[in-house]
Amino acid sequence: MCAMLVSRALGNHVKICKLHNHQQKGLLQMETNPGSAPERKDRQVQIRNLTIKWAITVLSGVAVYLAPVPEGVTPQSWRLLAIFIATIVGSILRPAPGGAMVLLGIAAIAVTKSMPLSEAMIATVTDPANPNLKAVETLRIKSTLMGYADPVVWLVLAAFFMSRAMIKTGLGRRIALLFIRAIGHRSLGLGYALVGTDFLLASVIPSNGARSGGIIFPITKSVVEAYDSKPGPTAGRLGSFLMSFIYQCEVIVCATFLTGQAGNLLIQRFAKQQGGIDLNYPTWLMGAIVPSLICLMITPPLLYRLFPPEVTHTPDAAKFARMELEKMGRMSWREIVMLIIFAFVALMWATTNRLHAVDYSVVALIGICLLLLTSVIGWQDALAEHAAWDVFIWYGGMVRMAEALGETGITKKFAESAAGVTSGWRWWAALALLALVYFYAHYAFASISAHALAMYTPFLIVVTLAGAPPFLAAALLAYFSNLSAGLTHYGTTPGPIYFGADYVTQQKWWQLGLIASVPNILIWAVVGAVWWKILGWW
Repeated sequence: MCAMLVSRALGNHVKICKLHNHQQKGLLQMETNPGSAPERKDRQVQIRNLTIKWAITVLSGVAVYLAPVPEGVTPQSWRLLAIFIATIVGSILRPAPGGAMVLLGIAAIAVTKSMPLSEAMIATVTDPANPNLKAVETLRIKSTLMGYADPVVWLVLAAFFMSRAMIKTGLGRRIALLFIRAIGHRSLGLGYALVGTDFLLASVIPSNGARSGGIIFPITKSVVEAYDSKPGPTAGRLGSFLMSFIYQCEVIVCATFLTGQAGNLLIQRFAKQQGGIDLNYPTWLMGAIVPSLICLMITPPLLYRLFPPEVTHTPDAAKFARMELEKMGRMSWREIVMLIIFAFVALMWATTNRLHAVDYSVVALIGICLLLLTSVIGWQDALAEHAAWDVFIWYGGMVRMAEALGETGITKKFAESAAGVTSGWRWWAALALLALVYFYAHYAFASISAHALAMYTPFLIVVTLAGAPPFLAAALLAYFSNLSAGLTHYGTTPGPIYFGADYVTQQKWWQLGLIASVPNILIWAVVGAVWWKILGWW
């Protein structure tokens, strides 16, 4: 005891002396925290990991640039490919946020003058035989930034603002609570109530992160904690089931609508560019609705049977929903206006090219203008929607890079050489093999968009060269792009949200993802193909 007291006394004396010395020097500061050593070590690890990611990203581009240029490909086009590959690798490894990586890629293309220009384009500003170099370079910059003028990019931006309004007004939360009050008396019904909310919102809101993080997850967390289910020993009561259940249904919902998640609009563009297939809003939904509903009826109950929660009856969830709805009171005028605009946009999108010819992006912009004019959201709300501007930057840049790469013919050359692997196969066998490879390749990707950017176009070209019907191939790969995100806890934006709640171990999460992939693949490949045959797609 005496030794301890002496030790403490000496320690206090040392602290006092140090403080006195610091005061004398005019540098009053706190004594170094004993926990700072581990913190420094963590920072060193983070710096090392970041350095490795940057090194891999840069070296991937350098390796392509230094590789022999194939016959028929210009050095300029090859530089574009190198920058594109480095951008894709960077989007996967994330040494910087996705938007920053794409912005760096666009800047690299502009600085290295890697954006190809055809003689026809040059002829619009100067004489190709005696070109005005300043005019040509101005045209090249405009071509590099052309993706940000794409209507689809503005559609995505506007739809993100709509999700902001849905969360701000509380309408999204009210819809979720109404679902829970109606069918949330059992754990399976509770799961379906939350998924039903997501299904409804996905018809207009293309941000699965906003739907999950802003509406579905907070309610889910509140409900499971009401049943004393928290990370750790009590996770199995309800939390682990709901977190994995909702996520596996989330990827099915993403596949159901063109607006299920932002990458679908990118996939739609690739399908039209490479295969001439127009997967517009009603077409996408019509092709998805049958396999989607069957999946939602089979896959979730299968998971429930294999990994049931300890709590199977949840009357308190419905009670919780009633209480929350009472607190919210009657619908505010902002909620009513939001509901009307939501219905208007969904109806207009569903009837485009059938009852009217107003472009999808124009419909979205009209919706946002109405929200601004009625003060449902303000301009500061739009500016504060950081995810929207981030997507705007990476989406517009990647759209242009992928489009320019397709114009160079490099993608087609790659596909033609890769087609030799399935040479002599029946088209359905080639499609089956390549679709499975495409699906399970998502283990290597942290987002649906990165997966589609890297693999959708070349795989679509290869399977069509093997003789597969273009519409069938384009649709199957499009839907698989979404469904494959269920394999891991990082497959798409909501993954880290639900997994990060710490109710499910990574091993179990991956196990559930692998199990769910089997019925998802079978239903969409078999039932989907039959349904698309009925629709006359092939």
